[in-house]
Formats: sequence, C-alpha cells, structure tokens
Amino acid sequence: MNRSDGLVQRRNIIRENNEGAPKETTSSEKKDREEVEEGDSKETRLTLMEEVLLLGLKDKEGYTSFWNDCISSGLRGCILIELGLRGRVELEKAGMRRKGLLSRKLILKSDTPTGDVLLDEALKHIKDTEPPETVQCWIEYLSGETWNPLKLRYQLKNVRERLAKNLVEKGVLTTEKQNFLLFDMTTHPLTDDITKSRLIKKIQDAVLAKWVNDPQRMDKRMLALIFLSHASDVLENAFAPLNDDDYELAMKRVRELLDLDFEQESVKPNTSEVLWAVFAAFTK
Repeated sequence: MNRSDGLVQRRNIIRENNEGAPKETTSSEKKDREEVEEGDSKETRLTLMEEVLLLGLKDKEGYTSFWNDCISSGLRGCILIELGLRGRVELEKAGMRRKGLLSRKLILKSDTPTGDVLLDEALKHIKDTEPPETVQCWIEYLSGETWNPLKLRYQLKNVRERLAKNLVEKGVLTTEKQNFLLFDMTTHPLTDDITKSRLIKKIQDAVLAKWVNDPQRMDKRMLALIFLSHASDVLENAFAPLNDDDYELAMKRVRELLDLDFEQESVKPNTSEVLWAVFAAFTK
C-alpha cells in the first residue's frame, strides 16, 4: 500500500470553533517528558493520545466517527511512542546483520511509572512479557487485534473513554448522555475551544509557516502527531479549515514525510528508533 494513500481527496468537513488565538502561559516542565511545547499550561498539556483523540472528536456531538476503524490502533501507536520519548522503552540493538525496525524487539529501558494510567498499564505488560515482542506485535496486542488468545490479556480496554475522561479533568471536554434510539451513550462535547484551536494551528504551522523540510529538525512530538493523526484517519480534521492552496501544500508535505525511508532516518543521530518503528508498522 502506498504510504500516502488517503491523502489525495479532500473531504467536506464542517469545522467549528477553529478561531481564537492561543494564550501562552508559562509553566514548569515535567522531568520525564523529553519535549514539552512552550506555552502550554499545566491544565492543557496533552499527551499524544489525547491530542489524536481530540482531533478525532466531533466538537458538538462529543464522539468520534462511527466509520473510523483506524483510531483504535493509532492510539496504541501513540502509547508506544510516548513510552519511547519518555525513556521507558527502546528497540533492541540492530546487531551486525542490521535487523530492520519491524524485526527488532521492544525492550524495557526503565520501569519507573510515568504517572499516566494508560502508559503505566502498557509499561507493565511490556515489562512482564518474556521473550520481548516487536512494535508491530504490541500495537496488535494492546488493540486486542490478535489471533493468539493468550495475548488478549494485554489489550488496553476503553482507551477512548479513558482518554476522554482525562480531557474532561483538564477542562477541555465535558460529559453528557445522548440517546441513540436503542441505547444511551456517554459523549464528551468540546468545552475549551482555545485548546483545540491551538492544537489545529500547531499542526497547520508545522507543515506550512514553520516547515523545516528536514524530519530530523522537526520536534519529535510534532512529527509523531502528524504521522499518528494520519494513521488514525483524523489528520484531515486539522487541514479542513485551510484554503485550497494551503491545503494542497500541507498535504504535499505530509506525503513527503510518509514517503521517507524510515530505516535510514532511524540511524541518524539524536533520533528515536521507537518512533520510526511505529511509523514503519503503520505503513508497511
């Protein structure tokens, strides 16, 4: 499959609440986060998982598209990248035969808790698994998409709901009950327009005004956010408000990122091998 499939057609998505300038505030950095965007307040500092989910949520309805079957595995990819960026996991050494990213096992680097329940649950599974598994396997296990019944115990359940509750606690979403004829469903409509507007603008700027044309110079979290938003089929939501020219340019630059040689990028200095392995798993 071409890595840039799905990026050619522009959908007609009605976006609301996409205006409003972000208000920058200062805050102390968390020690275990390798990179924190300057200006985020403590209340609205989001993990990769929370950012991807927020992009996928309908603002007023408070739920993701019923037709999106990609976001589940995409969120698990976010979890692995978060653990990698926080120094909790790494890939085994490539060895003299230079094993590829998808052949190398994900191994524990530190079992120090992150303070995030989902991350710590995944970290415990990785710690308890012997022999180690590959990144591709862990995405399948954490998603519950495995044919091996012995691995189903590794599934992270109710991830979207748990992430939505995190966003409620951070004041970004609220909680409501909606009736869908045959059943009631808990939804989480948007309450903080500024946080989502800032997220969308941050992604737009990364591929337009602040484009650096070198993935190694890009912020690792932003690079991960672009890739995992695409893998989760929610990246379109960030680009829908753009005018036609900017939209085409943004998509062109995303395609350039998707078409990179991940193996080659992963051996460059100061990179994150886990990050590139997750990218490879979604574009193999």
